[in-house]
Amino acid sequence: MAKIKLVIDSATDITKGEADELGLSFMPMQVRFGDEEYFDGVDITKKMFFEKLVESDELPQTSQINEYRWSERFGELTASGYDVIAITISSKLSGTYASAVKAAEKFDGKVFVVDSLNACIGERILVEYALRLVQGGMSAADIVVELNERKKEIQLLAVLDTLLYLKKGGRISSAAAFAGELLSIKPVVSIIDGEVKSVGKAMGSKKGNNLLMRLVERCGGIDFSMPYCVGYSGMSDEFLKKYLHDSDALWKEKTDNIPIGLIGSTIGTHVGPGAIAVAFFACGENK
Repeated sequence: MAKIKLVIDSATDITKGEADELGLSFMPMQVRFGDEEYFDGVDITKKMFFEKLVESDELPQTSQINEYRWSERFGELTASGYDVIAITISSKLSGTYASAVKAAEKFDGKVFVVDSLNACIGERILVEYALRLVQGGMSAADIVVELNERKKEIQLLAVLDTLLYLKKGGRISSAAAFAGELLSIKPVVSIIDGEVKSVGKAMGSKKGNNLLMRLVERCGGIDFSMPYCVGYSGMSDEFLKKYLHDSDALWKEKTDNIPIGLIGSTIGTHVGPGAIAVAFFACGENK
């Protein structure tokens, strides 16, 4: 049976150190602040990224992983006897998936590419599920079929603390951002069919947390037999701790461990600091 190597991009918000510990091959995206360019998770940490983000007048730019870089990595791994499964950020958020597919065509069925249709902790939990399947001895081709089926169950929901970065990115008008900040409106977003969509808004952080909890329940609840994660953006996990306290009913008597991740540059650029998110495989009729 061929050895299998999972390749991930840094949009998973799995750090290079975590990837090395888990035996994952890590591919950093590039982040540019003006004339300064960094490899995400290699020469800029998530905390460094948010420090620069709050100090910068302009939004940073993120660059996709190009075909050449994918080809190099796929070549190294297949030469070492691996079948390769690359899991990427949503094809609707980046050209990274398309570049990986083009690169994979050169390797005679030894390389598979999965479009997560997600990002950050939503992509992360798909990678964690893929690891389970690899460890369970499943073939690469069968793992890809399973991932493409089960990724449809992933829910990623996030409440934002500020509208400033959506305004900077041109996703909402200055007037809407000003009114939102004035009224303390907390938008709730989700990734639906691979794209970031607004799914509600609440006045104040407590109501935002309550709305997030209701949306989790509306999705059918969390399948605790599958990977799940909560995340936050910025320099402090204060809002996340508050959310976990307010949503205790979601977790109580169901889990003793709530994995926590820091959201990185790919999504952090658009949501800014102070966002909290939850990603899970839905259970029940609404998954």
